[in-house]
Amino acid sequence: MRNIKQKSMAFLCGLSLSILSAGPQASGNVAMPPDPLYVQECGSCHVPYPARMLSRSSWQALLIGLQNHFGSNADLDRDSLQAIGRYLEANAKRGETVADGKPILRITETRWFRHEHDEISGQTWKLPAVKSPSNCAACHTSAAQGNYSEHQIRIPRN
Repeated sequence: MRNIKQKSMAFLCGLSLSILSAGPQASGNVAMPPDPLYVQECGSCHVPYPARMLSRSSWQALLIGLQNHFGSNADLDRDSLQAIGRYLEANAKRGETVADGKPILRITETRWFRHEHDEISGQTWKLPAVKSPSNCAACHTSAAQGNYSEHQIRIPRN
């Protein structure tokens, strides 16, 4: 039994090292370095969400609709739009984020998000300190730095 535990630990340590050496990640303890223009433009209104949370088609659809971005006009000049688009597409999720054949525009509507947050009650989302599932920084204390580690979570109670 002890030999099996040692082999399991060795495997897990090796796996962790290979994951960490594979490059920066947008979750866990290693934060994806965000693009400064993306942080400046998008982060001025909300947490600059990690690009890997949505697919290229979802980011493209979001950027096309910036004049009515969830009820706000978030239009950008052409150069900024193109630069941010390149960043998001280069770092986007590899698989598609679609529902009913259309790109998902809200990270909170992705299967991944629903799975990761299934233990959060509806009441928690409605707390004044949280307001909605899109307010990542309400619980993820390092979200602004791109770190969504479970070790950096503080869920408001009221």
